[in-house]
Amino acid sequence: MNIYVGNMPYAMTEDDLRNLFGTYGSVTSARLVTDRDTGRAKGFGFVEMADAEAQAAIEALNGTKQGGRELVVNEARPREERPRRSGFGGGRR
Repeated sequence: MNIYVGNMPYAMTEDDLRNLFGTYGSVTSARLVTDRDTGRAKGFGFVEMADAEAQAAIEALNGTKQGGRELVVNEARPREERPRRSGFGGGRR
């Protein structure tokens, strides 16, 4: 199961995320989403775990505080397709 983790402290690392969820079972992957321009964490990420372990982690961790922030933890929804943008913005003259 893919788990969404939001409202994370910006100082949290992928290892921190893996360790936090690792107490509830085996973590297949843990990744933070970063800004492509700055490389800084955006405050959310994803964790993959087996379904039963993932459900236990979601129930235990949703709403808990980490680094002074209340985590939002739930099953990740599939990514919606967004239309591709063409051009470089700018208005018409």
